[in-house]
Parts: sequence; C-alpha cells; structure tokens
Amino acid sequence: MALKFAVNNSLSAVTTVPTAISDNFGSMTLLQTQTASSSSTIDFTSNIDSTYDSYVFKFIDIHPATNGADLKVGFRDGGSNYDATKTTTYFSAYHNEAGDTSGLAYDTGEDLAQSTNFQNICKGIGNGNDESGSGFLQLFNPSSTVFVKHFISNAVSYEANDYVLNIYTAGYCNVTSAIDGVQFSMNTGTIESGVIKLYGIS
Repeated sequence: MALKFAVNNSLSAVTTVPTAISDNFGSMTLLQTQTASSSSTIDFTSNIDSTYDSYVFKFIDIHPATNGADLKVGFRDGGSNYDATKTTTYFSAYHNEAGDTSGLAYDTGEDLAQSTNFQNICKGIGNGNDESGSGFLQLFNPSSTVFVKHFISNAVSYEANDYVLNIYTAGYCNVTSAIDGVQFSMNTGTIESGVIKLYGIS
C-alpha cells in the first residue's frame, strides 16, 4: 500500500516561526545545537523531559577522526551512565561508486538483544575530506515511567571504501525509568567535526 504525504513548500511558515519548523504532523522546535570539535562524546543532558511526546536528533556531516568509524548512541535512565538496556533491529542498503555492487540486508551483527551496549546508527564513515555521515534519531515519550522507550533512526554514510550505506535502526530501551540523557560517540577515535541538533516535536 502506497502512502502519500502532502508537503507545504511555502516559506511563510519558516519565516514567521524562526524556532519551529511547521509540517503536517505538528512542529519541530529547536532546543539545542552542539558542534563537534575532536569530541570524544556529544551529550544531551537537558531539554529531554515531559515537555514533548517525542524528540528528534539530527546529526549533520559527522566526520570521524578515524577512517571507517561508526557513530553510536546510548541512553541514560538515571544515574551517570548511558547504559539503558536495549533491544534493536538493524538493516541497510548499499551501493558502490563503481556501480557494480549493491544490496539490501539485515545485519545480525549490529542488532542488540537486551544489551547495555551502545547501538551503531551510522556505519563505516570515511575520514577523507569529502566523507561524512548524516541522519536522524527519534526518541518517543522518554519521560514515561510506565512504558518502554521506543526509538527509530535512519542514516546515510559515505563509507571508507567508497560505498553509500543507508542504515535503518529501530528498537526500544527496555526500562520503565525515564530516559533523561542521550550520548553520541564513535566506536573508535573522536568526532572530528559535525553538528547534532535536538528538536522537540509537538
């Protein structure tokens, strides 16, 4: 079944509400922007509360110091560690610059089953001057103390071996404590440059 969405292409909604982007699903209010500079982690420890039912993180041109590094995410459910237990799914589509290799596959090596490990959400990013990864992660109802906390992510990376990789990740933090912090980091080395923006969805 095909789904069709109407898009409002007028600029008036953006120019009249500079801190919120209006769309057919509500609005995105920018809460925080962090810029990486050889950063070991990028932590969001404020603005994640009961104000909004969901939050979106947009990561833009994430450039690793180490070639072929993966961007990963962890969630904090109280305390100081980003070790909320997660169960996730992970699949990706890929295509190389030569145009002779492509595919779509579920990757059992990247999903988690009741694990406190960080989840990879953008894989194999090259550290060449023109290489980076971008995408988004949406976290639903993080302040609930009744339900688990679901999240979805979609990202694209310019891989170190000259592939484009489109990655789909989804899962839940299997805790009933509120999620009050989110941390992004690379699986090796630092985030040399890039921007991550946090939006509240209403």
